[in-house]
Amino acid sequence: MLAVMSQHKIFEHLFIVPAPVAEVAAFHYLSGAFRRLVPPGLLVQVHQQEPLADNSIVEFTMWLGPLPVFWKAVHSEVSDTGFVDTQVAGPMKSWIHHHRFERLSNSETAVVDQINYEHFTGWRGIRSRCLFTRGSLKILFAWRAYATRVGVRMMHQQR
Repeated sequence: MLAVMSQHKIFEHLFIVPAPVAEVAAFHYLSGAFRRLVPPGLLVQVHQQEPLADNSIVEFTMWLGPLPVFWKAVHSEVSDTGFVDTQVAGPMKSWIHHHRFERLSNSETAVVDQINYEHFTGWRGIRSRCLFTRGSLKILFAWRAYATRVGVRMMHQQR
């Protein structure tokens, strides 16, 4: 029998976007923002994506090679300065992702991501422990920082 202790973990990532908070928030409200934040090479099939609002849902399957990973999240605390997504079905025992947009100046915003998560214990948690390591989260959020900056800049240029 595999004995693995369960414990909550916290992952934090911060990056700066050279744009006001309102523009950073507007980018996240775009219907295509979720897809833009997915790194190249990661196949994601979106089954349901409602406009970002309290109790809105996003359901998708990530394909990690031949492995499908289903995920369903519900949004809450949606405001001009961020939101929370909580996994209600998926590979993790728990996953609560806080997205905060903090004003640094009239032309700079800090995007702060904080994820409180927990893997399942035993055999059920092996897949998530292999796929969602601290290193893989760092790579994912480095891409998201880049994609957010580019997306906000493109959105600004289209005005």
